Amino acid sequence: MSSLGRASALLGAGTLVSRVTGLVRTIVLVAAIGSISKAGDAFGVANQLPNNVFTIIQTGILTAVIIPQIVKAGAHKDGGRAYISKLFTLGTVVFLAATAVAILLAPWLVFIYAKGYSPDQLALATAFAYWCLPQIFFYGLYALIGETLNAKRVFGPYTWAPIVNNVVSIIGFLIFIAMFGNDRNLVEMWDPTMIAVLGGTATLGIALQAGLLLFSWRRTGLRLRPDFRWRGVGLRHVGTLAGWTFLMVIAGQLAGLVQSTVVSESTGHPSVFFMQAAWLVFMLPYSIFAISIGTPYFTQIAEHASEGRHDDVRSDVARCIRIISLFVVGSGIALAVAAVPATRIFTTTAEQAVQAAPVLICYLVGLLPLALLFIVQRAFYAYGDTRTPFYFTLVQVALIIGLSVIAGAVAPIEQLAAAIALGQSVAGIVQTIVAIWILRNRLGGLELPQTLLSLVRFAISAVPAGLAGWGVYNLLGAGSGWIVGHSGSDFLDRILGAVGTGVIGLASVIVYVVVLLILRAPELSAATRMLRRFLPGR
Repeated sequence: MSSLGRASALLGAGTLVSRVTGLVRTIVLVAAIGSISKAGDAFGVANQLPNNVFTIIQTGILTAVIIPQIVKAGAHKDGGRAYISKLFTLGTVVFLAATAVAILLAPWLVFIYAKGYSPDQLALATAFAYWCLPQIFFYGLYALIGETLNAKRVFGPYTWAPIVNNVVSIIGFLIFIAMFGNDRNLVEMWDPTMIAVLGGTATLGIALQAGLLLFSWRRTGLRLRPDFRWRGVGLRHVGTLAGWTFLMVIAGQLAGLVQSTVVSESTGHPSVFFMQAAWLVFMLPYSIFAISIGTPYFTQIAEHASEGRHDDVRSDVARCIRIISLFVVGSGIALAVAAVPATRIFTTTAEQAVQAAPVLICYLVGLLPLALLFIVQRAFYAYGDTRTPFYFTLVQVALIIGLSVIAGAVAPIEQLAAAIALGQSVAGIVQTIVAIWILRNRLGGLELPQTLLSLVRFAISAVPAGLAGWGVYNLLGAGSGWIVGHSGSDFLDRILGAVGTGVIGLASVIVYVVVLLILRAPELSAATRMLRRFLPGR
């Protein structure tokens, strides 16, 4: 448990710094191109394309298949060196091929995701795409190296490396502003040099992020060499496992395509780029807690599953669910009541922040289910079962598509993005319930009575915490006070929004913890031990 605590603390610290610098990166980017703008949406679509392809590669193959396989390969006489060399050679070839195909198809990919755009906006998005799509190769290498490090229990570098990307991007975007000015929100403002500087900066950051991980490779104790003899890599077995996850991610991408197509009709209002910004804020508690705590647990679960220690797997999953829930519920309610100042960070005016805050709140409805799904889904992967996650993901995909279409038909154009975000959260809730029910039957239990009691305690504590945060929000002036910025300086207004978010969030978290102490929640002890790992000398 202590090693898991240290690993989680290391990952949590790295994720926190990464997400904070990521927020600064987005603030500078918004200053350059605007958040609710046609140029911003054009860049948003183009820069999202490599992420979509990367998601197919990472979630469809690497996370679901590679970690369990590398854990098993570690039992080989050479510690898995030959297997991993074959794997890296194959992966590099696949990433290069995927990047080349995506670049060739760039105009069609942009058109598919942005049917509601004008010809000029489509042309700008396509120009950005040519600069952004090479990120696919570097994302792939970053994930392959990082997942191997995680499988070898070298947890820190994979989480800390994105900080380099953020710093490089911040510098590049500031250079862009110095060269061309800020708030380039109109399509006709852009020329090839501007496009190259902005798109090239985004891709350079990802390339350096991948390269940085190579400096940590020595800690794995493995030596790599190119090996094109792929017969020994077990392609048939890996292909069977990856086939289901590949289909699962493709289905998810189809749902995302429907969402993007529907919301592209609202360009000029909260739309594609702002949804990405809201998602970045939403992912802050998810990444800091769900991923940081769940990633070391996944490696341990994979080891226990490989050894046939099913009771330990059941305990690992249940314990991880309770600890993640403790943090996610508290941070989620704090962020929800601070939604207006939080969205002010990414909008141009206080009025836009009030209009756009519902997008973030609707995403937050699905925060806890998404966090729990992270570990539940990986429990199936640990047993080499990728087919079952495909089936319960189909439930989510069908709901997302159906609810997105309904949102496009009935939601006001200015709240279309919020309606789509809410549909995604509802679909995630249903998916997670189905997944937990199946896993419980598979493992013969998940300590559900104890876990449900913990969730009830967290929910009870969240109510006064939310009320406290809402009270502070109103005391500070609500939607018209300094917390959403009325200083006359756009940059200062964004900083004030961040400060307001912190003040409101801190009030909520303090009340949340106090109520949990009154309820004598046993999870607080485990959380306290984990947080102590952040302190020097621990």
